[in-house]
Amino acid sequence: MDTNLRRRALAEFLGTGLLVTVVVGSGIAAQRLSVDHGLQLFENAVATAAALPVLILIFGPVSGGHFNPVVSVADWLLGRRRGAGLKGHDVAGYLVAQTAGAIGGAFLANAMFVAPAGFSSHHRAAGHLWLGEVVATAGLLLVIVSLARGGNSGQTPWAVGAYIGAAYWFTSSTSFANPAVTVGRAFSDTFAGIAPSSIPGFVLAQVAGGVLGLGVIVALFPGPCRGAENVVVPMEASS
Repeated sequence: MDTNLRRRALAEFLGTGLLVTVVVGSGIAAQRLSVDHGLQLFENAVATAAALPVLILIFGPVSGGHFNPVVSVADWLLGRRRGAGLKGHDVAGYLVAQTAGAIGGAFLANAMFVAPAGFSSHHRAAGHLWLGEVVATAGLLLVIVSLARGGNSGQTPWAVGAYIGAAYWFTSSTSFANPAVTVGRAFSDTFAGIAPSSIPGFVLAQVAGGVLGLGVIVALFPGPCRGAENVVVPMEASS
């Protein structure tokens, strides 16, 4: 792994890890501070929606601020013909860093709140939840890439945060929309967790949502557009 890729992978590791720390940590805090389930979800959603733009702004200039395997693969697929976006050999590094970071973030949240160790027992295996993940993931890609291809990447951090915050409520699955985060959340037996047996269904639904999102993007933006090489936020030239 070259020096620049190591640096970008570190940014993805830290960004994804802190994202999961926020999701899991705020979920634990909400569960302990509130008895109403709706209020717990609201508190969890607000914390995530507020933190996500900050993380993108911090790490985006280094790695693009993907924090999501679906986004990284989409970046590679959309940019490969023009030689833009992630290179094929970079994708694996990003995916490993994102997944490892997500797991580490769950452990960090558990440690801060002295939460029970071990895998989650929160089963989320049902067709309507998988449909929610398809919708959440497709919508997330559409938000990100439409802004990038319209040359409006500067608004992406806020738009992504707002979308995820809203999707907590308008999707049945509470919008995981991220395979790495899904795996990480399996390592916390708390409000925000997901049982390991439920991971395959969620990840398959997220992949399907990614494919659907890419199809809509290609239909809406059929030609090369500005910003295609910066699918979340522009990376510095040296990376």
